[in-house]
Amino acid sequence: ETSSASEGLGWNRETATLALLAFAMLIVSLDQYIVVVALPDIAQDLGYSAQTLQSVISAYAVASAGFLLFGGRVADLLGRRRILATGLSLYAGAALAGGLATGPGMLLAARACQGLGGALVFPTTLALINTTFPEGQARNRALGVWGGAGAAGLVIGVLLGGLLTRAFGWQAVFLVNVALAGPALLLAFVLDRKSTRLNS
Repeated sequence: ETSSASEGLGWNRETATLALLAFAMLIVSLDQYIVVVALPDIAQDLGYSAQTLQSVISAYAVASAGFLLFGGRVADLLGRRRILATGLSLYAGAALAGGLATGPGMLLAARACQGLGGALVFPTTLALINTTFPEGQARNRALGVWGGAGAAGLVIGVLLGGLLTRAFGWQAVFLVNVALAGPALLLAFVLDRKSTRLNS
């Protein structure tokens, strides 16, 4: 009976861990396109020209791709749970700065920092799936959920960006990431207290 209860708790922890990792993946994927619909409003308020407006998208994409290998390496060296929390914190902080931006320079810096946060989160979530779930059906299922969350984030980003911009202004497409990353960060610490797997 005790063994059965332990197995049940273990399954719950693994499910919660997968939910966290998939949610984190969705968050960083979301930001690839969430600002697209808001670009005209951003240009009008912050004074971007037609030639420089694309940099709002590029700053995130370049930083995210450019630091991807760095993110994987520091996760191996410093601990995956720690880097996941760092990436989510950086992501949320940069999103807040983006929502409060008063000029193009501040917004571009915020977008680049968001990209760096994404570059820390992306490889760390993948590594945690590989260390949390045993090879075979369990890991394949987890990878499917994780990959599906990333793909969903791209689609949701475009739809959500339009809704938020129309309802609350362009700042909302940044501030929503604070609301999303905050609970993910909290869940990472809660799971870490209950299981040592996130420290692996």
